[in-house]
Amino acid sequence: MKTTDKLTNYIGAFVDELVRVGVENVVISPGSRSTPIAILMAEHDEMKTYMNIDERSAAFFALGMAKSQQKPVALLCTSGTAAANYYPAIVEAHYSRIPLIVITADRPHELRDVGAPQAIDQTHLYGKHVKWFVDLALPEETNEMNRYVRTVAARAAGKAMSAPAGPVHLNVPLREPLVPNLTLPDLFTQGRKLHNKQVNVVLGTSELEETQLSEIVAVLEMRKKGIIICGELYDDEFAHSVTMLAEKLQFPILADPLSQLRSGTHSKEMIIDSYDAFLRNQEFTTAFVPEIIIRFGAMPVSKALLLYLKKHPDVLQFVIDGDGGWREPTLLADEMIFCQETSFCQTLVNHLPEKAATKWSTSWLEINQLTKKHLGERVEEHSLFEGRVIQELQFALPEHSLMFVGNSMPIRDLDSFFITTEKDIQLMANRGANGIDGVVSSAIGASTSGRNTVLVIGDLSFYHDLNGLLAAKLNELDLTVILINNDGGGIFSFLPQSREEKHFEYLFGTPSGIEFEHAINMYNGHYMNPESWAGFTEAVEKSIHSKGLSVIELKTNRLENVGYHQNLWNRVSQEINDYLTKGH
Repeated sequence: MKTTDKLTNYIGAFVDELVRVGVENVVISPGSRSTPIAILMAEHDEMKTYMNIDERSAAFFALGMAKSQQKPVALLCTSGTAAANYYPAIVEAHYSRIPLIVITADRPHELRDVGAPQAIDQTHLYGKHVKWFVDLALPEETNEMNRYVRTVAARAAGKAMSAPAGPVHLNVPLREPLVPNLTLPDLFTQGRKLHNKQVNVVLGTSELEETQLSEIVAVLEMRKKGIIICGELYDDEFAHSVTMLAEKLQFPILADPLSQLRSGTHSKEMIIDSYDAFLRNQEFTTAFVPEIIIRFGAMPVSKALLLYLKKHPDVLQFVIDGDGGWREPTLLADEMIFCQETSFCQTLVNHLPEKAATKWSTSWLEINQLTKKHLGERVEEHSLFEGRVIQELQFALPEHSLMFVGNSMPIRDLDSFFITTEKDIQLMANRGANGIDGVVSSAIGASTSGRNTVLVIGDLSFYHDLNGLLAAKLNELDLTVILINNDGGGIFSFLPQSREEKHFEYLFGTPSGIEFEHAINMYNGHYMNPESWAGFTEAVEKSIHSKGLSVIELKTNRLENVGYHQNLWNRVSQEINDYLTKGH
């Protein structure tokens, strides 16, 4: 028997059990101590491996893949600081509720804390940002230990997917020699049960009790002025259910773009998609005071919406969270209802009477239409205005597309300018920690879903994750990047510090002057720099039907962009004032 047989059987059982509990994809970064795990993952016929050299990029790549597929994805790296580079993506996964199984190889216990090379303290490395941590036992040649390692794999997948979903960390100490014996006839069958997984983790859902349901129905029947707020949420059945509820209650839905309510074939009758613009109008926010607010999903992007909620702290507010978490930064909720969101809507629809259209709901819908029409008309007048990128993409993208947007300005322009459509366009962003790091890698990971994937990103965020582009090349993935280059941090021009002219450019504007075309060529990407909207549309259509990486750079002006936005908001505000003056 070879000295590595016990290692091979132990790790083989671990990898096989991951596959058996639904972990089909793993992102691997190269390293020595992780050798047996990496080789056996690559050897397993039912596990798909993706290579990513940089661990920080690898982790965000896995996060994007898990976000788009709504399945747990495994990550594997060697010992030492390689594991530390996972940290930013793990933080994002924690706050975004994305299931990741983080596997870090480690030195055996006798080589820890003794000055051994490439050895750091990896126990509880990610602190409270992971749901579960296990420092696995060293490999042994016993049936009991093979069952043990299979149980750990099954528990890890179950824990990652259980509500609220999130990352788990498995630290795997290994002794040399590290090369597994691939000639073993039972490479992946050690400790395997014949008819089932080692242990099946059953994930249930939370439902309302009859008494709770009756109380909620009674509250809703008494109130005519309500709104429904929907933030980031991924559930294919939710859109149909919540729109049915809104129509029954005659409550408008303020739908954040990441709620997935602005696109698709479900009813759009009650959906408000331009609220970020008209909620900046003080006359409106003073006159339109709801009696009740029902909120689903993460807190929406719009600051104007947040300020609207805080302006009316006494309004009854229900927050529905099927994962049993606490997404309530306003500190205003009266009821935290831990019930699966789609089930909550369907149950209420079945118990509530029909309501006729009210002046309340009609006014919200009319103001939304006025705002949407005005935004569209004003944007068309300006050349290379950043907000128009979203409008052009919405019309250019084919069915079954995915638009991933960066933070800072792109996500805000998505909120303002992506209007309701019957097209199937999935919208995504990393809004857990709202960082600019790893966005390129996340978008490339999301492209593995098979959808036509487009990333809209600013120049600083793009620079921050340039090395993430290698994943598209190594794994032969297709991605179109819309690079909005205003040579610096455009979002800061909207903030109070922009008035501090003496230090603003140095500390916040941070122009880099990078010529990105050279970097795109380095990664074998196709670079385009259109100077008109007709050229932009042509470039988008060409890139969508091309293989590999395409980058379309639009060079814009930060100061002009601020002026365009403020002009639009002012004009919308005037339209709202006119509407209210006429007594609507």
